[in-house]
Amino acid sequence: MDRMTAMLLERVHDLRHTDAPLVCRQVPVPRPGEHEILIRVTACGVCHTELDEIEGQTPPPKFPVVPGHEVVGRVAGMAEGARRFSGGQRVGVAWINRACGRCSFCREGLENLCPEFAATGRDAHGGYAQYMTVHEDFAFPIPDCFSDVQAAPLFCAGAIGYRSMSLCNLRDGQRLGLTGFGASAHLVLKMVRHQFPHAAVYVFARSPGEREFARSLGAVWAGDTKESAPHPLDCIIDTTPAWTPVVEGLRNLAPGGRLVINAIRKEAADQKALLNLDYSTHLWQEKEIKSVANVARSDVSRFLELAKRIPIIPEVETFDLTEANLALMELKKRKIRGAKVLLVDSV
Repeated sequence: MDRMTAMLLERVHDLRHTDAPLVCRQVPVPRPGEHEILIRVTACGVCHTELDEIEGQTPPPKFPVVPGHEVVGRVAGMAEGARRFSGGQRVGVAWINRACGRCSFCREGLENLCPEFAATGRDAHGGYAQYMTVHEDFAFPIPDCFSDVQAAPLFCAGAIGYRSMSLCNLRDGQRLGLTGFGASAHLVLKMVRHQFPHAAVYVFARSPGEREFARSLGAVWAGDTKESAPHPLDCIIDTTPAWTPVVEGLRNLAPGGRLVINAIRKEAADQKALLNLDYSTHLWQEKEIKSVANVARSDVSRFLELAKRIPIIPEVETFDLTEANLALMELKKRKIRGAKVLLVDSV
């Protein structure tokens, strides 16, 4: 096969004026470079970051680009020097596509902060296509207990949720808040129930469906973003693209609590929410705000091992590859229950 089906992002779009930002094209199958592997993609998760790319809210890619950074597939070829995997082996690719390996951040295991960090599906072609290439050191073997569809969301929603949990410093018996309840937050809740069985999880979400879903997975309380939790919370993970949940989350924190923002950007249209930030109400008593930036390879590896032990099985909705625009628009409109995954094998 010398050509393949791919969903391409060719320019920035205003999603208020289009519901089909990606175009379906027949393009050449990529050839792996030195130390790279060729992956025949079978499934790829759909992430909110794709919406940010489409709307020009992240550093711009070199257009056209194939989005997608929750990739699952099988090794279909190897270039010179690639020896880590064997032909036909099942592998996954995450948001981290490469890092320099030389800077102080990389040497300390903080590849996510590397100034040369490159992202799959933005700085390199991703998984919304039948084939992709990646350096073998940035691909991951997949535990046998997960199907391809189940494994896909683990590579971003799960890995970034794992990093967020690590930054929370949650202890068993404490109270954790989750703002927004999509792909990442529902996996965090599953993690918490295993690692911290006596911790209570409180969920803030706009839609009744998200709140009902959270309660069905074990949240002790679920309310609207602007509601007050029944008790002050020790830490909160915010997974939304808006500023309002940050302000409201700080109000719900206990003294010494930490708010971790698990989002690549915040909407400029919601900046006015920050005008309501009051020092004594929202920040006094040693409350903290910390952001999550990307993931390191160690986050992905450790999370996959944890997900295998528990096991963590994501709730998923599936779409054919050529239905990528439909999946993205449902995500934009907050039609969410778990994670959305494209079936690339269906092409």
